[in-house]
Amino acid sequence: MLSLFRKYRLVLRFIFIFLGSYFLFSSLYNGYLILYDTEQPVPDPLTQLVARQSGTLMESLGYETEVVMHYTGLSMKLMVEDIFLAGIVEGCNSASIIILFISFVLAFFGRPLSTFMYIFAGSVIIYVANIIRIVILAVSIYEYPQYSGFMHSVFFPLAIYGTVFILWLIWVKIYSVWKKG
Repeated sequence: MLSLFRKYRLVLRFIFIFLGSYFLFSSLYNGYLILYDTEQPVPDPLTQLVARQSGTLMESLGYETEVVMHYTGLSMKLMVEDIFLAGIVEGCNSASIIILFISFVLAFFGRPLSTFMYIFAGSVIIYVANIIRIVILAVSIYEYPQYSGFMHSVFFPLAIYGTVFILWLIWVKIYSVWKKG
């Protein structure tokens, strides 16, 4: 039994750090979300910010955009010229994806400063990529509504998870260089 533990200690270390940090950060995030689950629910501030920034980016592209709270109080409506294009809910704010990204990087923890800088830079990249994907989805729904199903079910997840996957590959490459040196 001890020899198996020694043989697979790096794998076990990865699993425990990944799952432990994911559980911790997800629990903290869910605690944050509970603050906004009241009798009169409102979208959490991060979701509101993502919706407003998506609307601002669309405006910079020349679209007459309006971002308002949905009547249910659980999401933000992104509209162009009074046409409802997207409901931005908590799952669209990239927080859960950033938690997944951070947990993976921590499981391959390297030099402290570099690890934390990579986590910060990667989180910013994921956040910005998320806003861009929301804008691409909204513009595509507005301009090409016949492709909205494909954009939401294929492009939308591929864009964000693809970004995270590429960032993970870069991190593993950096991390492996450190371990060799």
